[in-house]
Amino acid sequence: MMILSKLNSIAARIAIAITLAIILGLLMAVGLNLGIAHYGYGRSRADDGAPSRSHLLISRSGFGIINPRRNPQMLSGKIALIIRSVAFSPRSERQRIVAATAEPEIQVALDAPAPAEAATGMDDNLDRLRQLVQMQLETLSPPILVSARRSSVDSHKRADLGPSNSTSEGQAVVEAALPDGGRITFTIPDYPVGPGNGLLLSLISIVLVSGLVSIWTARRLAAPIREFAGAAERLGVDLTAPALAVRGPQELRATIQAVNRMQSRLQRFLEDRTQMLAAISHDLRAPLARLRLRAELAADGEQQRKMFDDLEAMNAMIESTLAFARDDARQEPRRLVDLGVLVGDVCEDAGDVGNKVSYADRRGIDVSCRPTLVRRAVANLIDNAVKYGGGARVEIRSDTDRAVIIVDDDGPGIPPEEHERVFAPFYRREPARDPAKAGVGLGLSIARTVAREHGGDVTLRNRSSGGLSAIIELPVARRVAP
Repeated sequence: MMILSKLNSIAARIAIAITLAIILGLLMAVGLNLGIAHYGYGRSRADDGAPSRSHLLISRSGFGIINPRRNPQMLSGKIALIIRSVAFSPRSERQRIVAATAEPEIQVALDAPAPAEAATGMDDNLDRLRQLVQMQLETLSPPILVSARRSSVDSHKRADLGPSNSTSEGQAVVEAALPDGGRITFTIPDYPVGPGNGLLLSLISIVLVSGLVSIWTARRLAAPIREFAGAAERLGVDLTAPALAVRGPQELRATIQAVNRMQSRLQRFLEDRTQMLAAISHDLRAPLARLRLRAELAADGEQQRKMFDDLEAMNAMIESTLAFARDDARQEPRRLVDLGVLVGDVCEDAGDVGNKVSYADRRGIDVSCRPTLVRRAVANLIDNAVKYGGGARVEIRSDTDRAVIIVDDDGPGIPPEEHERVFAPFYRREPARDPAKAGVGLGLSIARTVAREHGGDVTLRNRSSGGLSAIIELPVARRVAP
């Protein structure tokens, strides 16, 4: 189990992907080289008509695909061996030695006449073969000089075949001047002009396979991470969201489990806080009832009136606290609603009771929310605008991902230094402490709490022409194209 857990880590997955990419790339390179050897080089024939075959060599230290007639190391060894044997043998024995040691794929001529036409230019592949032969003859004394050229006749033949064939293979001629003045000439038909495409194809295949495996691995690793990011974003605005599914690499699983535990603790904390506030508010009802009975027995009418006013204020605070702590609206399931219709209904209800409320109707803005909570937040802002600003003007604006509800009034506004302080529960500025304007200072707190639960916020801004703007921002639901 411990080994399987380690293999499921991100580091192990990346290591496995890299190893798999290299193995597949090498296998693809071997397959390409075998195909080229069989269908390309394999079609070339030696003098006896037998095809020149490539061979797959495998050893403990590695493997490779070798065509004996095109491998510079093997060719140089054969040519150097024949030159050594012929150079120190009597002239009468040289032809027999050549016949015994020469390969069918290489034409060897003794004392051949010099070519009548000039040789074509040297290429890198042929020059490398010449240098390899020369290196193996350096210990001889007197030294033997080796030269190499392309057959001019063969060059014309290849030119007639077109440019594509004239640059791939050609007849190579390697010559050596013997110490006694003789010459030995090696003619290698169809010797590659360049180093060949085997290495290039191998590199391309490894890069291609590595890229495909890397993309596949990255997508496999990124998929659970993207899901986790989306689920964590939902959790940030909805603590009642279902727990995240535990899947993916080991590190991601541990992170998801930690987030699930955190969500469970937050849910228990909110439940405990709600129950505590509800219990405190409920327990306060009994002493308030006793105080009301005693206030009714007071002989001083003025003192009795003040006591009743205080009791009403305390009762209003308890009712507001219960409404704030009550979680029935928070248990309401989220659903997609037209924000313009919801705000229009709130404005219509406020106007029906005689409040001065205007609304710039706007439809077609969908948000995923708990409608009851959003209605309460908007109603609180409109109620504040009516109480302290004489009326409310409501409009909705939106962009690609946010919807903004703006509630304007013509009141005195709020000093900028108090824009955040007024969101504290039960905080009321002195001008607002008017018995005629009932309130306990929870309206803005509830509105901001609701907005933040939905992934938005509530802010205040003084208007340049006078008055205050209360702004609710909510995320817009993304529409899925059919």
